[in-house]
Amino acid sequence: MLVFPMIKTRKSIAKKFKVTGTGKVLRRTAGKRHFLRNKTVKQKRRMGQDKSCSAGVTRFVKIGCPNKF
Repeated sequence: MLVFPMIKTRKSIAKKFKVTGTGKVLRRTAGKRHFLRNKTVKQKRRMGQDKSCSAGVTRFVKIGCPNKF
């Protein structure tokens, strides 16, 4: 079975991930929507920064967003 790369961009993937100039894929940190009074200031500050994605997630982002790479 042949799998051809998509031509169109999946907009849901494009909105959730960001690609850096070197090609790394970044995502938002989960857990900063509610229950913030239970978290420390250090936790909340670190949640404001983007995290890098694993190799498996990066592969799907490259397939779903061909124009970002």
